[in-house]
Amino acid sequence: MAVCYKKLWKLLIDKNLNKSDLRARTGISTTTIAKMGKDENVSMDVISKICATLSCDVGDIMEYVPDKAENS
Repeated sequence: MAVCYKKLWKLLIDKNLNKSDLRARTGISTTTIAKMGKDENVSMDVISKICATLSCDVGDIMEYVPDKAENS
């Protein structure tokens, strides 16, 4: 199972924000931002903070991407 945060990066651009702005507003660590940049899993607490800060829904910032092995 994998997640993709491309929607989050696009939303930041649309809101004229960058990753540093997101980190400052949410209080999440640079390590967590880096994990998201690599499409790695982060806690729901982090996702909740981002959604509250950006006034959006979980589906607005991430999506589930099935592994190729799951499709076989």
